[in-house]
Amino acid sequence: MTISILAIDDKTGRLGGAAATGSLCVGGWVLRGGADSGMSASQGTAPSTLWGEQALIAMKGGASAAQAVADLTGMDAGRAHRQMAALDLRGGTGAFTGAQSVAYAGAQEGRGVVVAGNMLTGAAVIEAALAGFDAAHALPFAERLMQALHAAAEAGGDARGLKSAALLVVGRDIAPLTLRIDLAEDPLKALGTLYEASQAQPYGGWVEVVPVLDDPYRAPDDV
Repeated sequence: MTISILAIDDKTGRLGGAAATGSLCVGGWVLRGGADSGMSASQGTAPSTLWGEQALIAMKGGASAAQAVADLTGMDAGRAHRQMAALDLRGGTGAFTGAQSVAYAGAQEGRGVVVAGNMLTGAAVIEAALAGFDAAHALPFAERLMQALHAAAEAGGDARGLKSAALLVVGRDIAPLTLRIDLAEDPLKALGTLYEASQAQPYGGWVEVVPVLDDPYRAPDDV
């Protein structure tokens, strides 16, 4: 299975994505994002990292997520073996599932959120991811994204089990939060542990003084 969620935080305008799979290195293969462009998740039997990068370029240039997905998938002769989702800066979404994707494969879009998956035990996995994200509305944004992955796994997930998981959160006012578990016996648990460490000191304080889009010259006060 590969399951991914892309969403916008309606409280802060930040964008985020999370993904998990029964193969290796899901973060490197699937998730792409930029605070000045949007988010993409490119996955499938023969995933195109080119789709992921090109979607960000298109959205930075003004294309909606839906248009970026349509343009990229429409010109690719191998699209039947691929799946893609995208989220633009306005919270618009787009999704595509190739006809040869391993069942169950599909996507579901909501207001400011899109979930896509393949090699799932059923459509309930996608529905559970969305429900898990919505139910965790009181939690910090990154934790809501991770909760979606947990809910998907609990709803059936992949009979092979999971091997890797990743989280990506971007915003104009923050340093990118890029966490990847490339291989682990329990990647969702490992991702949660890594996230907790990223919020604690000293790392949590350090990322508050590095440059960001809204403050490109930011540095510690004592420099």
